[in-house]
Amino acid sequence: MTGPTAHAGRLRIVGLAVAVAVAVGLAGLGTGACTGDDGGGEGGPTPAPAGGAAVLPGPVPDDLALRPAPTDSPVAPKVTGTLTDGSPLALADLWADRPVVLTFFSSWCDLCGDRQGGFSELAARYRDRVVFVGVAGEDDGEGVQAYLRQHRVEYPVLVDADGSIARSYAVREPPAVILVARGGALLRGWPGGLDSNAVDDELRTLVLAP
Repeated sequence: MTGPTAHAGRLRIVGLAVAVAVAVGLAGLGTGACTGDDGGGEGGPTPAPAGGAAVLPGPVPDDLALRPAPTDSPVAPKVTGTLTDGSPLALADLWADRPVVLTFFSSWCDLCGDRQGGFSELAARYRDRVVFVGVAGEDDGEGVQAYLRQHRVEYPVLVDADGSIARSYAVREPPAVILVARGGALLRGWPGGLDSNAVDDELRTLVLAP
């Protein structure tokens, strides 16, 4: 087909193609389909890492009553480490005004996972009165985050990639639990760890006044 009629037909086809291309482009912009979209695409903004500074304790309750620490207890190692979100944390800042429970774990440790739900509940029960601090060793960031979210861990977690924190507390492998009194006295340590009921009993026996 030639002549004005054919020319007009080609113009209509080209115009339709341009309109379709523009519509597709606008739809892509509207849904965040562009590469590098700051909106995070369909999943929305990336959530903050679990175990970071956002879950550090608040003020100490006025009615917190504690047993005096034994005068012959050794002083706990004053470790400074990094939380899962990159924030620095000095353990001595936490035990300056309340007891601290250190829980050493790894995401691949089956026994750690079996006990973690109980620890998460116990930490929530004593929130701001006793600080639970996780220490994740021999692990990778994705594995730790999956573990923390699966077990709903809502207390700070130190990343111990080189094992230096574990060595400071003579922990050879996970799980392990360390109890530190207010002021930094090292009360007890349990290689192989404890379940949450046993930790609760130890807190009531060694730390919390009736």
